[in-house]
Amino acid sequence: MGEIGAFWSGLKRVKPYLAMVSLQFGYAGMYIITLVSLNHGMNHYVLAVYRHVVATLVIAPFAFVLERKIRPKLTLPIFLRIMALGFLEPVLDQNLYYVGMKSTSATFASATVNVLPAITFIMALVFRLERVNVKKIQSLAKVIGTAVTVGGAMVMTLYKGPIVDIVRSGGTSHHHAGGGTANGSADPHWVTGTLMLLGSCCGWSGFFILQSFTLKKYPAELSLTALICLMGTVEGAAVTLVMEHDMSVWQIGWDSRLVAAVYTGVVCSGIAYYVQGVVIREKGPVFVTSFSPLCMIITAALGAIVLAEKIHLGSIIGAIFIVFGLYTVAWGKSKDHRAESTPLIPDEKVSTSELPITDVRSSNGEHRVYKQVDIPTIPGKNHLQQES
Repeated sequence: MGEIGAFWSGLKRVKPYLAMVSLQFGYAGMYIITLVSLNHGMNHYVLAVYRHVVATLVIAPFAFVLERKIRPKLTLPIFLRIMALGFLEPVLDQNLYYVGMKSTSATFASATVNVLPAITFIMALVFRLERVNVKKIQSLAKVIGTAVTVGGAMVMTLYKGPIVDIVRSGGTSHHHAGGGTANGSADPHWVTGTLMLLGSCCGWSGFFILQSFTLKKYPAELSLTALICLMGTVEGAAVTLVMEHDMSVWQIGWDSRLVAAVYTGVVCSGIAYYVQGVVIREKGPVFVTSFSPLCMIITAALGAIVLAEKIHLGSIIGAIFIVFGLYTVAWGKSKDHRAESTPLIPDEKVSTSELPITDVRSSNGEHRVYKQVDIPTIPGKNHLQQES
């Protein structure tokens, strides 16, 4: 029984890590699938709307059934927060990201998103969701790890170096619609795409911070996910109708556009919002975003295999920095979690076999603690012996 208990205890500790790593594989698939659908004529505004229609239809039944007894009352302040959440990620972040990715490449887009931990860390400090004490090694680890992660992302972005032909492509390279190529630094749309991607990161970071605050008032992850997806659908549809007057953009067939809408809706909106909400409640938004650089490595591999994108030496060097930074941040967060739990340990060490304690307050207000001692009754003596 002891071994089984230790196993489940260990599994509980590593569950947030496994959840976030698995989520990065899901995001990596999204980068590839959405880029293919955009290059086949999918409108990014419409993709964002359809994505959240699918997510709402998938998550809402589970939320209705599983959280019917624990779902808090939806007050006006919470509803306004959900409206803001529905705009920050489903509308602002995703549309800016799709535009930026179409102007650059899948690998470059996933590399630029690596600044997300730094932006989230700064926002968390501003809103006091994270504490930094330079005298503690775990705080320094979080700061250094975040800086190293951003440094790795900058290496990937600014330095390309020679091509490393890990996956033999026969000398061919994939050119993206909209002008993005593996060597797209010469593309006039590259700068615009980069700015769009950075704006996307700011919106995504704001989403994580606001989600952390909202979960404290509305601790029902499935219901919150369903409401965010619903508001994202409504707000995204309104933005699409304003930006796109041609109704033909809403047409979708049995092709990569449908696959992109279903995949991103189920995996990257429905499941992702829920998993991130659960992990945020336990570990905080900085822990969640610290895993995003891992997605770049997965995307680079998939981009080389599926889209025949070239992998440069700068990408490999940047990946090494990113993995090191990710590990450092995760280590710092784990130490933080243990430090927050240590005040409970002394109370837990009190054995039930100790003598029972009696609290006595004298007439002059002095507080004394006595132990009950089982001794024979002696006339005129008290059964309480003052603890030394």
